[in-house]
Amino acid sequence: MRSRAEKLEIFRSADIYPVISSEFCLDRSPFDIFTACAESGAKIIQLREKHKGDKFLYALALKCRPVADRFGVLLMIDDRVDVALAAGADGVHLGQEDMPIRVARKLGPELFIGNSTHNGPEALAAEAAGADCINVGPIYPTQTKSVNCGAVGLNMIHEVTSRVSLPFTVMGGIKLHRFGELLRAGARVLAMVTEITTAPDVAAKVRELRQEYARCRQNG
Repeated sequence: MRSRAEKLEIFRSADIYPVISSEFCLDRSPFDIFTACAESGAKIIQLREKHKGDKFLYALALKCRPVADRFGVLLMIDDRVDVALAAGADGVHLGQEDMPIRVARKLGPELFIGNSTHNGPEALAAEAAGADCINVGPIYPTQTKSVNCGAVGLNMIHEVTSRVSLPFTVMGGIKLHRFGELLRAGARVLAMVTEITTAPDVAAKVRELRQEYARCRQNG
């Protein structure tokens, strides 16, 4: 079992953050998508199932656990603290309407807990509550998740990260051609759903994304 400190080190080494939902896998197995992402070097991968039952998510997480171990991947579960604990996942990603961070921490002291934030006050609250990382977004318009605030834009990256010290991810409408402006704005870990999960060859897409990420980081 990895400690939170070990999980943080893996998180800090990440570049691309695939988020896998069955509804966006083009009828392919989310396990196969997970495996392709892990084999191609992704260091943190989230299972997000908004429309499947607990049994499905638990079984999927159990199946993905050995793959995550083999490739040194953080296995994250969206929303469901109970499933994350039962399946031995590394962490859970909580939204603003999910279980409070402090309660999740009591239930899982070693869980790596992420929290979706859309503005400075939410980011500050996540830090105060003990989150390990936050997500900032949606940066661009997106069809994969409904939020009341709409797209928050690149300026929100600076606003949020200037107020908190937590490591963070960005999400929402992120595509390969936007990597340069995202990294220049201060983003470091780029979370994506359909850019990865709808690709004809997921492994090749993850490799392409990681290569572009490295190129943009090198060029500044």
